[in-house]
Amino acid sequence: MSRGLECECAGGAACPDGAANGTCLTQPGGFCFVAVEEVLDEGGLVVIDRTAGCLPPDESGFMQCKSSQVPHQHPKGIECCSDRDMCNRRLRPVLPAPPPDSAAPAPRPAAASDPTPLVAAALCLALVAALAAALLLLRRRRKAGKRPPSPPATSTHPEVSSGSGSGLPLLVQRTVAKQIQMVESIGKGRYGEVWLARWRGEKVAVKVFFTTEEASWFRETEIYQTVLMRHENILGFIAADIKGTGSWTQMLLITDYHENGSLHDYLQTVVLDTHGLMTMAYSIVSGLAHLHMDIFGTSGKPAIAHRDIKSKNILVKRNGQCAIADFGLAVRYVAERNEVDIAPNTRVGTRRYMAPEVLDEKLDVTNFEAFKTADMYSLGLVLWEMCRRCATGDKAQYVEAYALPYNEFVPPDPSFEDMHAVVVAKGIRPPIPARWLSTEPLGTLATLMSECWHHSPPVRLTALRVKKTLARYNTETTIKLV
Repeated sequence: MSRGLECECAGGAACPDGAANGTCLTQPGGFCFVAVEEVLDEGGLVVIDRTAGCLPPDESGFMQCKSSQVPHQHPKGIECCSDRDMCNRRLRPVLPAPPPDSAAPAPRPAAASDPTPLVAAALCLALVAALAAALLLLRRRRKAGKRPPSPPATSTHPEVSSGSGSGLPLLVQRTVAKQIQMVESIGKGRYGEVWLARWRGEKVAVKVFFTTEEASWFRETEIYQTVLMRHENILGFIAADIKGTGSWTQMLLITDYHENGSLHDYLQTVVLDTHGLMTMAYSIVSGLAHLHMDIFGTSGKPAIAHRDIKSKNILVKRNGQCAIADFGLAVRYVAERNEVDIAPNTRVGTRRYMAPEVLDEKLDVTNFEAFKTADMYSLGLVLWEMCRRCATGDKAQYVEAYALPYNEFVPPDPSFEDMHAVVVAKGIRPPIPARWLSTEPLGTLATLMSECWHHSPPVRLTALRVKKTLARYNTETTIKLV
């Protein structure tokens, strides 16, 4: 076909931008589809969710026309067509029949005068019915537990992403996940894999978690959907969903895509001038200050500590600013109950960036301020990495090669004991070159990082204090390259 099909689209405002209400246009060779699935409504009852729309021609996507033939943990039926425009209006997919339950053995014939066999048969039937009800209840609870937490606020324009913050309504998030077209893998980590993908023609990033990292996926989704999380220096959140069958599961987190990649990768190839350095530094500390801040009110924001600040978890935006990402280890402070909300997650932070009190196992997990000061220690190390790549002098000829913190003192993949020996036992910190101290604003940053990585947590600066100090240097919003 020289053009795509026009299809009916319905269910959670699934129509693309610019299309007529209730219709969408596929790519050439695409399909129209209708899918039905059992979901839980707000009252906890099982209802049938119908979704219709356009499917890209790539049948290896998450949603395949033949996926109904594969056993699903939750019943799902899908039908596709491509013979004419609006062909999916006539599709009526049905849910697959559940597997037959094992029936209780039929009672043996007995004389009418002996009621014992009838009583036994009735008891067996009652037992089977009770077991079936218990299994159904357990199944509903498991289904409810595997969905992202409901957004605290709904969008009045569900077709438009709200960026970082409460995100799209839950049903729209699930629709977005179905419409994602994966392009290529752009990174792997201990939690899973990051893909470049397309959604409505726009580039997005899709973080696919390993099945063993469900706690990280749930925590990160929960943090992103916190009220008032939206900030230009926090990675923009679009949607989250769990997809899979009885044999595989994919936990997806869909966010904004930044082509410059992580700060760690960026600094290895790019040399900054002082204006670019301060733009990046100010944006990072602005994002961290917003995380650490309590916002009180009817729809307030709790204070959040990141717990894994490092250059690999900071992304570089096109305008030279940065955005903080990866909230799988984050903790929240619940002011109403004076409690620290720590997710049940077996992951730990990155050893190279761990604060002395974390390495020494003396961090008070009941004191939220302790998590914030640990973040500030890690921030100091990130500032050190950035300053090494800032050129100074006549014709900007003086600059150090990129290096990770403590690269001179520990191996490339340091153990807990390696870092403890250097940071705690010997009290070593990354060296500060003499050229930083004689050049502004590198001298100011050198002083700030030294106070951020102080051995005593109460002495360390707060994110807000660092932000105010850097504010007078933040005269430009775009980066300059040397």
